[in-house]
Formats: sequence, structure tokens, C-alpha cells
Amino acid sequence: MLLLILLLPFGRKMHFQGSRIAFSVFSSALWLSATGASEDLPRAVLVLKDASGQRVRLSDYRGKVVVLNFWATWCGPCRDEIPMLVEMEKEYSSRSIVFVGASLDDARTSRQIPDFLERYGVKYPVWYGATGDDVARLGLGVAVPGTAFLDREGRIVARVLGEMRRREIKERLDWLLGDWTGPAPQALVKHVG
Repeated sequence: MLLLILLLPFGRKMHFQGSRIAFSVFSSALWLSATGASEDLPRAVLVLKDASGQRVRLSDYRGKVVVLNFWATWCGPCRDEIPMLVEMEKEYSSRSIVFVGASLDDARTSRQIPDFLERYGVKYPVWYGATGDDVARLGLGVAVPGTAFLDREGRIVARVLGEMRRREIKERLDWLLGDWTGPAPQALVKHVG
């Protein structure tokens, strides 16, 4: 097993575990996505809890395009990115696109989530209890923010590691909403080292 350690603000450590097999599967999925063979990609699986403690699943959104954003209240780039996500959600929600925020806040910082959401005007669903393992399993690296774009079948067709740019989200959503005849956007964008 490969063990990566990410040093987070305030001296906290988060451990991510993965394997060479997972890396191989992830690399193959990226290649298939880049070549337009998304029908061969596996469906993303994530089960967390909402603010009321109810279980929520990515599979609940099959039939819709999903923007899945991993973030935390203690993450500076996340605080910079959230206002843009709120704007994009308002612009695209009427077009069968669902935005979901998955918080990596732990028991100590999760109490800050409701105030954070109110301060930034977040109205889209926010899920609690995400871990670094969830982020890594979905091929989003070892840091937040990280965002996955899922097609209507629940397959990840694009990822942005680090803070997204407005044009990156727009080009991916416009392509997913279109007829997929033009060139696909870059399958993986990295803004983290």
C-alpha cells in the first residue's frame, strides 16, 4: 500500500491510502475519458450523510449532471472557490445540473459548517463526513478543493484538483449539456503540486 500524508493548516495530518492497482484503474479511466469512451468508465460511488444525518448517495442523482466539490471550512482556496460555485449553481440548476458539496470537516470543525454555508449563500446540497480516502478514491488527489464532473450515468468524466477557474467549470458543464460532438475538455486539470 502507498501511504501519502498531507499536512493541513493548524498542524493536522490527513492520511490517504491507495494502491498501485487503484492508480492503474484511475489512469485507465482518465485515458478512456480523454478519448471520449465515457460509456466504459465505472460509476462513481459515494455515500455520506446530509445535515440531518440522513444517508445520501451519488446514485440518487442518476439522470442528472453532477458537480461534486470536496471542500472544508478551514481550507483557504475553498473559501475563495465557493462564491463562484454558488453563482454557477444559480446559472445551471435549471438545466438538470446538480451541485453537491462534500465537506471534509471533522467532528471538531463540522460545527462551523452551517455558519459557513449561510455566510457564502450556499443553497445546494452539502454532505457531511467525507474523508481523504473518499477524495483519493475518486481520483481527486490529496488536497482540497477537488471537483469531479459526473455525466448523467454517474461516471466521472472530468476532474479539477485545486481551486477551479470559472472558464473550467463552464466549459465542462457546457460540454456535458451539449451533444458531445466537439472536443472534450481536458479530463484532468491540476492546480496543486
